[in-house]
Amino acid sequence: MLFPATGNSASMATKIPGEKSGKCQCETHHSKSILYQILNKEHGSETKWHQQHCSPHCSARSKGCPCLDRRRAVLRTPEATCRRASEVLLKTSTFIRNLPSFYHMPWEDQLVLIQQNWAPLFVLGMAQEGVDFDLREIPATSLLKKILLNQSSTAMNELGSSSAGASFTEVQKMKNLLWKFWDLDISAKEYAYLKGIILFNSECRALKCLPYVQLLQQEAQKALMEFISTMFHGSLSRLASILQLIASLRDIDAGAIEELFFRPILGEATLNVLLVETLHIKPDWL
Repeated sequence: MLFPATGNSASMATKIPGEKSGKCQCETHHSKSILYQILNKEHGSETKWHQQHCSPHCSARSKGCPCLDRRRAVLRTPEATCRRASEVLLKTSTFIRNLPSFYHMPWEDQLVLIQQNWAPLFVLGMAQEGVDFDLREIPATSLLKKILLNQSSTAMNELGSSSAGASFTEVQKMKNLLWKFWDLDISAKEYAYLKGIILFNSECRALKCLPYVQLLQQEAQKALMEFISTMFHGSLSRLASILQLIASLRDIDAGAIEELFFRPILGEATLNVLLVETLHIKPDWL
């Protein structure tokens, strides 16, 4: 076993055309924006700008205008928080190393599972260790100021790229998820089973040993259900709440985690590379 057993529509449309039509605000206003025309004159056509900087976000997020969501955040106490985050990452890698079933898979499958699941595993570890953190929001850079200072040659590129810090929205989503875990007062055994369910993610269809991974995930799910049935008198509501949190974990942005907690430590390196080296994932012939 993997784990041990246990009013007027026209007037309204005039006031807020983007909101009523379901379109992104940038889509409804950029074509007539003086600021946009200044930038567009130097950097290309309206269609090219919209395809590169607006359309992908608008199609991916139907709620609100993502072009307005450029708020960035950094840790208020980076030294202490990054240290605790590193400890969580170390405990997560130790958990994986202690699973013989993980190393029974081909190295390619190990690589896929780590790359696709390290972020939810990390957040789960943050929840288990009770790591909370405070944020400091970074003021957004003014494009108008850059234009007035004759820096418009770089302003367009910065509009579509991330500034320093992590996405405030993504980080706040992670904080809210942590509190949901803490409200449930999840036990150590439940956390262990949850880590197995997340690590052996049967939705990773590129796996060579997919049936084996599916079996391991089912075993972890069964162990979790049996534990909840024994300790919480078969509470279906608790099981449903925990499974819902697992689904929410997979929506956490890995890039935001890396930028917020590990960029000061890693520099230009990536966590994927670090974890692969730490877990000794390599081809069999090496």
